[in-house]
Amino acid sequence: MEVLVKIAQFLLSLSLLIIIHETGHFIFAKIFKCRVEKFYLFFNAGFTLFKTKKGETEYGIGWLPLGGYVKIAGMIDESMDKEQMKLPPKPYEFRSKKAYQRLLIMVGGVLMNFLAALIIYIGISYAWGKDYLPVENLKYGMAVNEVGEEIGFRDGDVIISVDNEPVVDFFDVSKSIMLDDVESVQVKRNGSIENVMITEQDIAKMMKSPRMLGLRYPFELKITDFSSDSPAKEAGLQNGDEIVAIDGYEFEFYDQFTEYLKQHKSETVMVTAMQEGSKIEVPVNLTEEGLLGVRSNRNISKHFEFAHYDYGFFEAIPAGLKRGWETSVDYLKQFKLIFNRTTKGYESLGGFITIGNIFPGMWNWKIFWDMTAFLSIILGIMNILPIPALDGGHVMFVLYEMITGRKPSEKFLEYAQYVGLVLLLFLVLYANINDVVRLFR
Repeated sequence: MEVLVKIAQFLLSLSLLIIIHETGHFIFAKIFKCRVEKFYLFFNAGFTLFKTKKGETEYGIGWLPLGGYVKIAGMIDESMDKEQMKLPPKPYEFRSKKAYQRLLIMVGGVLMNFLAALIIYIGISYAWGKDYLPVENLKYGMAVNEVGEEIGFRDGDVIISVDNEPVVDFFDVSKSIMLDDVESVQVKRNGSIENVMITEQDIAKMMKSPRMLGLRYPFELKITDFSSDSPAKEAGLQNGDEIVAIDGYEFEFYDQFTEYLKQHKSETVMVTAMQEGSKIEVPVNLTEEGLLGVRSNRNISKHFEFAHYDYGFFEAIPAGLKRGWETSVDYLKQFKLIFNRTTKGYESLGGFITIGNIFPGMWNWKIFWDMTAFLSIILGIMNILPIPALDGGHVMFVLYEMITGRKPSEKFLEYAQYVGLVLLLFLVLYANINDVVRLFR
């Protein structure tokens, strides 16, 4: 069920963003009196799920959810309609328009994506305000995984500052370390201040384990559900049982419990639980990952004092604009990690599985709109990259024409489109192969 909810949110978000993007091209094409022959959500390679014609434009839904398109007469695009390009230019065609008009038509989609993201962020700020966790409210410190320990962090550490600059929101720490060329992090450990030095090699490790710094909270585990083939269920544990000890060990913090299980992967442990008011002990064979196969609706927020700020309508506007700007800048900063041979960010590129997994397994409108705004910014930035077949490729050639006064030949644009399509196909395959590889690791 969780998978279906994730897929539904992803498809709805993707559909909205494609329509918004293509509407940007459509609006500017109409402003400059270009004929728009088709407006499609998703690609219709081979056949179309739905189509209808209104005026000169055919509107439809394709079956391949890799994007969408508007087919503008007289333009070399994804359709690769070479027959039309062999005919003499007509006044209503894209190629007959002035350079600045063609430029605006091509950037229209990206502009709409950024505008949509800003509007959504403003709406989120007004409707839900802002929640954050002040670092001083981490009364139990952090829970650190193996990667965090390799870098130098320890369970119970409390973040004080990053590069000696005070930190406000705990959830900004990992992002700041990876994106802001941080050299050190100051933590409070056993009553004293310690310096944790950060290297490029450490950032490379963080990219493969982005959740290395988590929240530490008291151990409590009341079973609400089981995974498929759950060893705990096979051993006789039931919904409503409360696990209190493993092999006689009672844990103070939840991360101590998970760490103990990892140290005993594929082994048999003795689970002590409260069942219908009585204490029971049952042997459980842990999975290869060191799991019991149980789920619990833990309310960890009760252990922390989150700060909340409500925005009035006029306050929400600058707050949303600021968040949109910061999100765009942070995403652009990631490119230096992708092309850095030390950090090897290209190994962390993901495709549809990665994108789909950013949505929660339960429908949450705040998170849905948050992720949709984020994806809108990603779509805008990726589309403006100077790669043939993307909007940025068309913009690059139009700018060349405006600067030099020479228009690239239609044959050159045709070949550039082929090269761009092959490159994009390679990138899509690479990202999705990364997803598959990660599933089997």
